[in-house]
Amino acid sequence: MNKSIFYLITIFLATLFCASCQKTAKNTFEPKPVVHQDWTRTAVIYEVNVRQYTKEGTFKAFENYLPQLKDLGIDILWFMPVYPISELNRKGTLGSYYAVKDYKGINSEFGTAEDFKSLIAKAHQMGFKVILDWVANHTGCDNVWLSDHKDWYVLDSVGNPTCPYDWTDTYKLNYDNGAMRAAMTEAMKFWVSDFDIDGFRCDVAAEVPTMFWDSARIVLDNIKPVFMLAEAEKPELLNNAFDADYAWNLLHIMNTIAQNDSSVQTIRNYLLKNDSTLPADAYKMNFITNHDENSWNGTEYERYKGGAQAFAVLTYTLPGMPLIYTGQEIGMKKRLQFFEKDMVPSWTKNSTFAFYKKLNELKHTHPALKAGTQGGEVKMYNRVGAANNILVFSRFKEGKEIVVALNLSGKKHDVYSNDVFPKEEFTEYFTGKKSKITFPIKLGPWEYKVWVR
Repeated sequence: MNKSIFYLITIFLATLFCASCQKTAKNTFEPKPVVHQDWTRTAVIYEVNVRQYTKEGTFKAFENYLPQLKDLGIDILWFMPVYPISELNRKGTLGSYYAVKDYKGINSEFGTAEDFKSLIAKAHQMGFKVILDWVANHTGCDNVWLSDHKDWYVLDSVGNPTCPYDWTDTYKLNYDNGAMRAAMTEAMKFWVSDFDIDGFRCDVAAEVPTMFWDSARIVLDNIKPVFMLAEAEKPELLNNAFDADYAWNLLHIMNTIAQNDSSVQTIRNYLLKNDSTLPADAYKMNFITNHDENSWNGTEYERYKGGAQAFAVLTYTLPGMPLIYTGQEIGMKKRLQFFEKDMVPSWTKNSTFAFYKKLNELKHTHPALKAGTQGGEVKMYNRVGAANNILVFSRFKEGKEIVVALNLSGKKHDVYSNDVFPKEEFTEYFTGKKSKITFPIKLGPWEYKVWVR
C-alpha cells in the first residue's frame, strides 16, 4: 500500500476512534477503579539497564542473568526504554533512552525484536513479570511521527516543535490532538499484544492528562490484566490508571536525614499525608536509587554515607513495594554514565546480594508487608533521646508482627522509650537469634534491627 494512503486511512480511523472516545467521555465513559492483581501484593521490582548490564549490552547477554535474578527473589523486570533512539539533537554518543525514535521499534544496539520476544518468553517461563518503560510525554527530535504528523506536537508561535524543560533531544506531544492519543494507545497495545508484556512504567506520567491514562488502562486490561507504575506523585493517577507511583518524596526525605538536615519526624509526617491523600489501596514504589539518582545525583553510598542498608530496610518495611536498580544488589559504588557505554564492573554474588535476597524473602513471606490495604498498619514507637535520628515502628497482620529499629545517623545511640514492646519472643531476622525485645535498644552507627514473630 502507498505510504501516504496508509497514513490517510490511519488518521481517518484514529479520528473516528477519538471522536467516539470523546463522546463517550462526555456521556457514558466511566473510568474503572484500579483492582490490583494478587501477585503484586508481595512483588519486588528490578530496573534493568540493558546497555550497561554486560559488555555486549544486548538482550541475549542479559538473558544469562535471569537465573541470578530469580535467586535474588525478583518478581518484576522493568526494562528501561528498548526503542530506537533519535539521532537529531542526540546527547552524547549513544543518546538518551527517553528520546524515542519509533514507539514500535527495537533499538538495534540491544538486538532484534525476536531476541526481545525470546527474552520475555524465557522470563515468563521462570515466573517473572515484564514491564516496559513508556515515554508518552515527548518523543525524540526525529521520531517517525514528525514527518507526517507535526500537529501531534506542541508547537511554538512559528510552528516549530518545542522541547520540554531542558530536554533538548526531545519534543513535547500535544494531548489535545485526538489522533495522537489514539496512536499512542495503539502503540502501547502493540507491546502487550505482540510481545506479551505485563504492563508499563510510565515516564513523567503527571505531564500527560489523567484521562488519557484512565482510558489507556481500560484498553490494555481488555487484552490482559496489566501492572502500571507512574513516575509521578499525583494522587489522582492512582484512582483508575496506575497500581503504583514513585515515592519521590520519601527518597528526598531520606537524603536529607542522611545529611542530618531533617529528622525522622518527616517520615511520620510523610506517612500521615499519604493516609489522607492517597486512595486507600494505592501502592508507593519505595527506592534508595534508580537510573536518575545513580547517574545524576550519586550512588546510594554517596548520598546515604554508611546508611545505605539501613535506608534499604526502611524502603522494604514501610508500606509499598520496593525497587532494586541494576547493580544495587551487588553494592555497585559507581555512577553509570547515561549517554555512553559504561557497564557494571562485576556481577559476583557477595554479602550485599545476600542482604537483598534476605529482604526479598521477608517481603514475600511476611503478611504485614503486603502492599496496599492487605498489609499491616504502621505503629510508631515514641522515643526518649536521639529523636532526630532513631525510628522504631512495627506492623501487624494475620497474627504475625514485624518490629523495625533504625539508627539513621553515623553515631551510636541507646534508645529508650515509654512504650512497651509485646511480651512474646521475637526472632532477629538477620541473625536468627530469639529473644524478647526490651528497651534500651543499643544501636551502632547506621545500625538496623528487624524482629519478626
